[in-house]
This record gives sequence, C-alpha cells and structure tokens, in this order.
Amino acid sequence: MARIITIANQKGGVGKTTTCVNLAASLVCNGKQVLLVDLDPQGNATVGSGIDKDEVEKSAYEVLMDYTAPNEAIIYGKSGGFSVLPANGDLTAAEVQLLEKKEREQRLKRALNACSRSYDYVLIDCPPSLNILTVNALVAADGVLIPIQCEYFALEGLTALLNTIKGVQANANKSLVIEGLLRTMYDARNNLATQVGEQLSNHFEADLYKTVIPRNVRLAEAPSHGLPVQVYDRASRGALAYMALATEMERRKRTKDTRQKTVSA
Repeated sequence: MARIITIANQKGGVGKTTTCVNLAASLVCNGKQVLLVDLDPQGNATVGSGIDKDEVEKSAYEVLMDYTAPNEAIIYGKSGGFSVLPANGDLTAAEVQLLEKKEREQRLKRALNACSRSYDYVLIDCPPSLNILTVNALVAADGVLIPIQCEYFALEGLTALLNTIKGVQANANKSLVIEGLLRTMYDARNNLATQVGEQLSNHFEADLYKTVIPRNVRLAEAPSHGLPVQVYDRASRGALAYMALATEMERRKRTKDTRQKTVSA
C-alpha cells in the first residue's frame, strides 16, 4: 500500500509545487513507483511534470466529481518517470460543487483507495488555501509535508495550518501525522532566514527535516521546460537537495516501520 503524503501550506510561494514535482522525481531515482496528484486549479504541478494542462481530457476534477475512475485520468509523465493525476482550471468549479455533495471530504480518499496499491508513494500538491480541496487532501493522507520559506510570516501561517490539521485529526482522519517540516528557498547569507530556521528547530525539532532546500536558479528554470530539476540539471544544488530529501524521507519511513514492528512483537 502506498504512503500518501499531502504537501500543504496555505501561504503561496513557499515551494509546494516545486517540492511535489522534484520529490516525486527523486523518489523515482531511488527506485520507487510514484503518483503525483495535482489538486491545485492552477495546474502548475501538471505543467511542471511535462503535461499540457489545456490538452488534458480527464483530470482531478472528473475524479472528485465521480465522473470517471482515477485510473482513466492518470497520465504517465515521461519527463520525471512518475504518474500524474493532472489538474486544470476545471478544479475551480469543484471547490463550489463539492460543498453540495455528501461525504465531500472523503472524495479523494475514496479515489486513491481504488488506485494507490500500484505505487510506493502518492504525493498530493494542494492549492495555497485551506479550502475543501486541501481538506480532501488531508483526509486522504497518511502524513503532511509542510514546506516553509524562512521569512517573517512563516510561523504565523504555520499556526493556522496546524490548527486545520488538528481539526482533521479529530473529525475525519485520526491517523494523520506531520510527515515533516521542510525549509525551502533557504539563503544562509540572509540573517532572517537563519533566525527563522533556528525558531523552527527550537519549536519543531522532532518534525523538522535536516535537509534544507536552497534558493537555486536551476530549480526556478526547470518548470518552464516541463522538467523536474533532476532531469533539467541533476548536478545542480537544487537537484542534490531534493535527492537528499527523498533519502531522508525513506530513512524516516524505515525507522517508523521498524518501531511499529517492535511494538507489535
């Protein structure tokens, strides 16, 4: 069964999509089967995976509305070696239409239950808001990966997201955990970035990834070519950082699995 990880932060511009696409490609490099679910109406993860969102016939919208089965909408993204449940502007309508549906928070979970056995990881890219799409992603997930840009308002936005996660844990997904907090767009020459990084370490040491994603020109350029940075420039600092993140995530997963087996024994 796949481990389903939602990548979420209601603050825009923190590297959610960049993380989703490049982590997916890095996990593939480590021999894993990966499905990327684009749940953002902007469709940036779809485009960054080398898929023309305007040419997509079936998308996450049709899946959420039960118009099609997930396997009929999933596209194999040749550029990164992972599969994609694509998104486009149609998802904007789903934000409204889902509010009228029964079990509206369970739609994505039900869809992934039907297709996730084929994968080791499912990564869900969320919109920059705490709307019904993000709630669907949290209800469907085993864990939440939170990208955080080390700037002044980072901790304030984090509080709102953590409160939402607690609400989902209490009402819809008791097994949901914090997969980890990831520092993104990090510039060690910036004193503020260093200070925020220290605050995150002090408050969330157990959940904070040791891997730090730096500001990197090649990371910024890769999406315009429809490529993960591992394909665009695998020797760049950005590509190496995401490979390190994938390795750290795998190591954490093995540690958790070992602990669970020990407790069960």
